[in-house]
Amino acid sequence: MLRIAVQSKGRLYEDTMALLKETGIKINNARRTLLVQSANFPIEVLYMRDDDIPECVASGIADIGIVGENEFVERGKDARIAKRLGFSKCRISLAIPEAVDYKDVSWFDGKKIATSYPNILRKYAEEKGINIDIHVIQGSVEIAPGIGLSDGIFDIVSSGSTLVSNKLREVEVVMKSEALLICNKDLCPEKQAILDEFLFRIQSVLVADDKKYVLMNAPTEKVGEICKILPGIKSPTILPLATEGWTSIHAVIDQKHFWEIVGQLKAIGAEGILVLPIEKMIL
Repeated sequence: MLRIAVQSKGRLYEDTMALLKETGIKINNARRTLLVQSANFPIEVLYMRDDDIPECVASGIADIGIVGENEFVERGKDARIAKRLGFSKCRISLAIPEAVDYKDVSWFDGKKIATSYPNILRKYAEEKGINIDIHVIQGSVEIAPGIGLSDGIFDIVSSGSTLVSNKLREVEVVMKSEALLICNKDLCPEKQAILDEFLFRIQSVLVADDKKYVLMNAPTEKVGEICKILPGIKSPTILPLATEGWTSIHAVIDQKHFWEIVGQLKAIGAEGILVLPIEKMIL
């Protein structure tokens, strides 16, 4: 049985539960229970605070955990990154009041900065050769300048709306963060085998996440041109149609290039283009 530590609430909790569901792992959503076992996979979920997860995994209380990179780096615990998950992305930035005239990072020398991430900020200040007076706050960091508690803040930024509402502006991005799957460095072979299967399922979900399955009909004489646009995983699937001179072409394309590719296909003569989402992709 593999034990995974996950955040008990918040955005990362929602994203983690969605990932487990996509990998076919059934978990009871009753978070009042600290430890919940999957009904169809040898894994049990331990719900806890996100800042406790690195220590929990490093010490072996949990075998693996899903945690924000910001918390993992801040805690500095001896665990291994098994997989970057690509969701719950944010950045950890320095922000100051909107009215302040700012030119470069030297502005922060001698300033008092409120943060929940003192270790990351301290390392950054050392690298930049500046002296920052770090004031540690847990929660509601963004209000600190407004009440005279600090000159600026160092905190998580996603959309930036919280900064705007508190009349702050982001001036320095110190690090970018995403969800990580971390694991204990001393997993036994049995647990490592379960983790390998879990990683395989995760990879199948993540690979499919930004892909689309495209089907179209096109003049047979245009197949060569279309294949140059649609390389697919290896190459497009080509099937003859009942109508002479026409061919059906199937391929997988990246979401980020979708509209550009569709425009090229239409210009060449492709018709009846059908686009389907991909739930899983086994490579």
